[in-house]
Amino acid sequence: MSRPTSQGPSRRLLLAGALAAVSAAVTGCSSDSGTSSSGGSRRLRIGYFAFPSGDLIVKNRKLLEKALPDYRITWIKFDSGASVNQAFLGKSLDIAALGSSPFARGIAGSSPIPYKVAFILDVAGENEALVARKGAGISDVAGLRGKTIATPFASTSHYSLLAALETGGLKTSDVKLVDLQPQAIIAAWQREDVDAAYVWLPTLDELRRSGTQLTSSKEIGAAGRPTLDLAVVSDELVARDPKAIDTWRKVEAQALSLLKSDPDGSVEAVAAELGISAADAEAQLSQGVFLTPDEVASADWLGTDGTPGKLLTYVTDTARFLADQKQIDAVPSADAVREAFYLKGLPDVLK
Repeated sequence: MSRPTSQGPSRRLLLAGALAAVSAAVTGCSSDSGTSSSGGSRRLRIGYFAFPSGDLIVKNRKLLEKALPDYRITWIKFDSGASVNQAFLGKSLDIAALGSSPFARGIAGSSPIPYKVAFILDVAGENEALVARKGAGISDVAGLRGKTIATPFASTSHYSLLAALETGGLKTSDVKLVDLQPQAIIAAWQREDVDAAYVWLPTLDELRRSGTQLTSSKEIGAAGRPTLDLAVVSDELVARDPKAIDTWRKVEAQALSLLKSDPDGSVEAVAAELGISAADAEAQLSQGVFLTPDEVASADWLGTDGTPGKLLTYVTDTARFLADQKQIDAVPSADAVREAFYLKGLPDVLK
């Protein structure tokens, strides 16, 4: 189907489907969800992706559960940022991983989603890419004219795909875009229903086996349109329990440090969470760009309390591009973007 030119379903419709979406996510991942102390009166509902990152180390090693033993902590797996946004609209999440593009969508419009970015999980590198089937006869982005391309809509991959098409001299009307989640992309690829796909690991590696990589988020980012995996917190949690946010950021910073200080242990944790071999986990981790805790809170990225970093510009630029592509109705104001940053306590809480 062709890409719609409007922003998509209204927030009212998204809200109506949010609880159902989250219910499905929890049901589908019951084996991945866990609680720390059954007697805990406080709770944290955390959304995550089955994607190689420090987030999986925090989950696998139960770093948050150990740091907050009196909390009931539930991990809920999601397939894309669009479903995370729906869950926040349904007030079913407290903390979650979220791509920079769906975050820019979430804070746009007259009724922004009530959440704030509080951490950076990773910067997209070779772990998100555009791949064409070898049998489709496509050797570069310009060769996608008239072809069918799959990607999860409203994701960082979708954003990077739009940027890649523009760089290749193509409009969205020159191709056929199909909205598919990662697992559905694999099935469509095997049936040869699609000619190319822009997606992330681990699905990406499966496509590479029978495809040709045309570009990656690393290349697109170097050209001025970086994408990141952020971590956001609900406004309600900011008001109710800021100390829990500080603790969560501290263990996420610990995981980033472990990626460098204990690479073997990090690989083991990620392999266990993804159900893959250590060799595959190591290869997948090597394709991401992981900042140090100091870099996260630096002027080049998230910034510190009272002084937002360059991420503020990246999010604004992402929203501007999405507006130009008619993916959102308007670019959020500078004040709206600034208000969507939770920087209190940085950088001290990361130490």
